[in-house]
Amino acid sequence: MDMNVIGEAIDYTALIQPDRVHSRVYADPAIFDEEMEKIFARTWVFVGHDGEIPNPGEFRQRKIGRTPVLMVRDDEGQVHVMYNRCTHRGTALCNTEGGTTRAFTCAYHGWRFRLDGRLAAVPYSDRYPADFSKEDHNLAHLPRVEARFGFRFACLDAEVEPLDDHLGPLVLRELADVAALSPEDELIVTAGAHRTRFAGNWKFQNENAIDGYHPNFSHRSYFDMIEQRTGYDAKVLATSSAPQRVRHLGNGHCTWDSSSFQEVSRRPSTGPYADAMFARHGKERGEALMRKSGSHLYIFPNFIYVGTHFRIVTPIRVDETEVQLFPILLKGAPAEVNRLRLRQHESFYGPAGGGNTDDLEVFVRGQTGVHAEGNPWVLISRGIHLEETLNDGSVSAQITDELTNRAIWQRWKDLMTATDKNRAFA
Repeated sequence: MDMNVIGEAIDYTALIQPDRVHSRVYADPAIFDEEMEKIFARTWVFVGHDGEIPNPGEFRQRKIGRTPVLMVRDDEGQVHVMYNRCTHRGTALCNTEGGTTRAFTCAYHGWRFRLDGRLAAVPYSDRYPADFSKEDHNLAHLPRVEARFGFRFACLDAEVEPLDDHLGPLVLRELADVAALSPEDELIVTAGAHRTRFAGNWKFQNENAIDGYHPNFSHRSYFDMIEQRTGYDAKVLATSSAPQRVRHLGNGHCTWDSSSFQEVSRRPSTGPYADAMFARHGKERGEALMRKSGSHLYIFPNFIYVGTHFRIVTPIRVDETEVQLFPILLKGAPAEVNRLRLRQHESFYGPAGGGNTDDLEVFVRGQTGVHAEGNPWVLISRGIHLEETLNDGSVSAQITDELTNRAIWQRWKDLMTATDKNRAFA
């Protein structure tokens, strides 16, 4: 099968098989260009959490595919997602990751916009025609923007399916559980962020988000250190005999539930945080939420939640990806609980942490490997014959199985093969 014909339509059905994918999907710039059009421009993309900008004037710069956008809280407390583009000559208004401002002023000709996007001032406006109207030149808002439990999603396509259909009830339940880790159902996302870039395709990070097969090999040195310090062998959590499960929640969204981790399950539910959780949720649900607090959640195409943080995956080029990691603190939780969450996050995911750098190294090696022509297929067949469909409609597999990889690639293929008359969500 010749996968390298230039100038012909790409046969995604041939590239994505039930048990394997072709290496071209990680390496072909033409495929990357189509991803920007067919995925990032046509489906819901995570842009940030409202807890990042709790106060009026706070903003963050993000990208949806190649499209620069601003997420900002206005003077009335409303959150807007607008194109980062002056309506005069198209210059990007912001070139910083985020901050606080009273207005957005274009560095080129000084056009000034209010926090809600309304054009406030035009220098030397006397030289414009009499019918020039500032109202006609407000910043453009994205056609679809919605939030669930503070997690904000946006889409460049006004005709996209409803957000709740994209997420589905099982993902909505997972997001509700994340928010409920706070005794006040509110997450604080003001501790900063770790920004990383790696020389590899964006889909490597997504595949890795709910991959229970790699930890004992990629992160062995970290687990050995934990065992030396504490006596606890964390490697038992990710073996082929471990009770932990991964699930496909629909539409390529996946989760890894930590509730059955033996070390977590036998921890006593005592102390001020437990008391606050029981007061808020009742003892049974409070305990269930605390047992589940280390779970992983992936929402296609660019959102990852891992216990103490969430991530935004931003494709830059076919072989370059940016990932930002945002530690999550819990409003209403004791200060020592939030300090511990930060220290746990730093110990594995910080610049000097013991784990995230392992993953980044593997992603770079993966990008190197896809150019080896001797065997161009990537195998994702582990556990394919052992999947179980649960009563809630999700599909479950043992933690080291590759169910989640297959689910992600099936959703990817659905979107890449959809047409205007036959959208993937129709």
